[in-house]
Amino acid sequence: MGSPKRNNEIHLDNEALSTLAMAKEGILSPVDKLMNREEAEEVDRTSRYKGRFFPFSFILAPSGKRNEKVLEQAQKGDILYLVVDGQNRGEIVVEDIFPIDRDARVEKIFGTTDPEHPGVRDTYARLGHYAISGDYKVDCSAIRSVKNAITTMIERTKAKKVSAIMISGKPLHRGHERFIRMTLEKSDLLVLFLLKPYKKDTYSYELRHKVLKYFVDNFLPTNRVLIVPFENTYIFAGFNNLILDAIAAKNFGCNHLAVGQNHAGIGLYYDKSGTKSIVDHFNDLNITIDVSNEFVYCNICKTLVSTMTCPHGSHHHISYNSEFILELLNAGVLPPAVLVRKEISAILLSQLYPNRFDKIIHKYNNFFPSEGLLEEMTEEKFYLEIMKLHQTASLT
Repeated sequence: MGSPKRNNEIHLDNEALSTLAMAKEGILSPVDKLMNREEAEEVDRTSRYKGRFFPFSFILAPSGKRNEKVLEQAQKGDILYLVVDGQNRGEIVVEDIFPIDRDARVEKIFGTTDPEHPGVRDTYARLGHYAISGDYKVDCSAIRSVKNAITTMIERTKAKKVSAIMISGKPLHRGHERFIRMTLEKSDLLVLFLLKPYKKDTYSYELRHKVLKYFVDNFLPTNRVLIVPFENTYIFAGFNNLILDAIAAKNFGCNHLAVGQNHAGIGLYYDKSGTKSIVDHFNDLNITIDVSNEFVYCNICKTLVSTMTCPHGSHHHISYNSEFILELLNAGVLPPAVLVRKEISAILLSQLYPNRFDKIIHKYNNFFPSEGLLEEMTEEKFYLEIMKLHQTASLT
């Protein structure tokens, strides 16, 4: 790649770059390129591309006055460099540059243009007035390595039924665990696509990966489960999320996608009279969608149950509400073990509040029972010991 000059640079963020890489590597197939004006208009009108379903046009329309000026001056055949954080990360040979209807674009992705919708607001901020199409080059190595890892695992296990779960694990709770186990029971291989958004978050990808890996390594057969990152870019944020998840999972090599009843967009396809498949609506996706009922903790059954099989009323049910659990964790409170596995809570809280109990641990190191050996009391272990005391029932 040549040395870019300011008048032939398009400035993007990592999210846009990753989306381009996904298409180039075939993860969004049948889409494998940026669409020109004619193609984009056709797809937005019909939701079909190359004879197959795709929910909206795949275009690159970067925001900013600097980008707009470059696009207004560019000619067919020009090479424009794709710059991210000041570094040249790719290039595109101009085929077509055309104006877009920003409102129609946002409506197509989210089903609304309401500025109160966070996805709508963010997309307007990053969406320009001109789209560019043409052959482009970007680094696809990260996505290619995920594809290769899945292919290798399938070949090694000789798996026939390969299921995918798209999971944020924020936080990983007992409902997630049951859903993962239930899916694995019906699969030869389970691929856990851990969502990797581009916004900074207290619950970073690295922290959520550590938690998910702990669960898999200690409580599941690791030879049948694979954790991989999934670049959760802006195109997956709208009401077409389920469709795009299905397309991506299929192109990564999976033939089943397991989703919960509350998965984004599932209301379009879930019928309480029974499990439905998205294939009933779009039969050219070539992947089966398995919809799971909601799990709750029932204080009569004294265990985690499905809302479709528990005979007790909803007033006996404790929902696995991620927002509620996050509120507890953010306040530094250990969630009840019926909601989150105590070891997982300990991992999360020890990283969210590092060195929180240094003085207490030093002062009361001998307060907790031990095996009679010298043991280092870490922050993580401190939470576990506290939880043990909470679960001592003889005096309560």
